[in-house]
Amino acid sequence: AFLGNIITRAGIHLPGNLDYAGDSFDSFPNGWAAISGPDSIPGGATIQIILFVGFLELAVMKDITGTAEFPGDFRNGAIDFGWDSFDEETKLQKRAIELNQGRAAMMGILGLAVHDKLGGSLPIVGDL
Repeated sequence: AFLGNIITRAGIHLPGNLDYAGDSFDSFPNGWAAISGPDSIPGGATIQIILFVGFLELAVMKDITGTAEFPGDFRNGAIDFGWDSFDEETKLQKRAIELNQGRAAMMGILGLAVHDKLGGSLPIVGDL
């Protein structure tokens, strides 16, 4: 979310149209204004996003085989990328790094959301 916010504020958007009415991705505002405001995406699109995320949470992102090593392990015996070749200490270190990166990203998007509501200018992002 943090990097996506920075990239769209830099003017980089997906090509093509968002809907059949011809609204392009760059025709909608950035940040919170894309969700709530006079130029926000339509309410039906917001509901569609929420339903898609709910589908992912309930049907896709879960431990189907029951072989998860830790909470959030959704490999289901199919994807490994060498994880099983690491020793336990390396696995714990890599999981801690991933958790810290997730926390940093959450703090970053929280900071952008606060500045978005307060207004003003940031060095990299510019006017909010």
